[in-house]
Amino acid sequence: MSLSVDIERKLPDFLLRTKFDTENENFGILGASGSGKSMTLRCIAGLDKPTKGRIVLHERVLFDSEQGINIPAKDRKIGYLFQNYALFPHMTVKENIEFGIRQLSSYEREKRIKDKLEMIQLGNLSKRYPYELSGGQQQRVALARAMVTEPVALLLDEPFSALDNFLRRHMERELIEVLESYSGVTLFVTHNLEEAYRVCERLMIMDNGQVIADDHKGVIFRKPPTHTVAKLTGCKNISAIELQQQLENKEQNIEQNIEANYTVAVAMNWGNIQLKIQQLPGSYKYIGIRAFHIKVADDLSGDNCFEAGVIKTEEGPHHMTVYLQIGYGTGKHHLQMEIYKEKWKRWQNKKSLYIQLKPEHLFLTK
Repeated sequence: MSLSVDIERKLPDFLLRTKFDTENENFGILGASGSGKSMTLRCIAGLDKPTKGRIVLHERVLFDSEQGINIPAKDRKIGYLFQNYALFPHMTVKENIEFGIRQLSSYEREKRIKDKLEMIQLGNLSKRYPYELSGGQQQRVALARAMVTEPVALLLDEPFSALDNFLRRHMERELIEVLESYSGVTLFVTHNLEEAYRVCERLMIMDNGQVIADDHKGVIFRKPPTHTVAKLTGCKNISAIELQQQLENKEQNIEQNIEANYTVAVAMNWGNIQLKIQQLPGSYKYIGIRAFHIKVADDLSGDNCFEAGVIKTEEGPHHMTVYLQIGYGTGKHHLQMEIYKEKWKRWQNKKSLYIQLKPEHLFLTK
């Protein structure tokens, strides 16, 4: 199954421009609130009409502004799981699931409903109403209703946002299991980057109505293409830089395909420190490192090792957030480090640390 989207939609605050192709994968759409994620889904589902463009689902044209094609939502073979679930309060669990297949024969309806109730493990609650269900149970009913029509594409609009953290992770695991046996296209909208990483193989990042990145999740997190993408994917440490001299072994290492430390960058917002990196130089303006990639070192002998003062710490359930200042005198932190609490016990009483920003964990971006 494949989905091709190339649309524009004029909105009061910005112009939505979405273009991507996906096939038989869990495709994540990540972005801040108001970036155009949900509107993209609504246009694909036929709930909103793009200003212009084209949408093709498994070789079937759903929308084409030039040809005047706009297939009604009910005929698009698309399942949609809304953020607030949108269950009909006056209908039972069974009736909610049945709503989209009332045109089928009685035998086929009963068969599909039974299958989906087994899938969501709520067969014993089929006669209950939404107000009698927990948030997680309502979400499962909404998922069953979206899938009972046997859709070619499944659109999930922040499906876990109304759940508490424990239930969120539980439902996330259940959804991943369901999607493993689903052969259609899945679009998963979220602003939770960890959630997107666990559920999806590929990510598209949106900002202010525009697609600013589209790649495998590992590539986007390892080497975000822009400063904005780095921030949207949770990077807490980004500095303006000035690229300096090339080291002598650059050409030799390129020929031998060796990842070597061949460029020096000066990170101006991190106390004007010099850094060896493993990324080819270019028209980059920023350097970044994720908080959990900053390591405490035993001494200053390794590449990119510095002494840093501990400005303050914040305790989380499993991690400590440590705010560090390279050098002394400014009173402001330069870097934010995440470290497991058990590991932090070794250094928790120290006012300064040796830290290392390993070259393989630094990335350059525009």
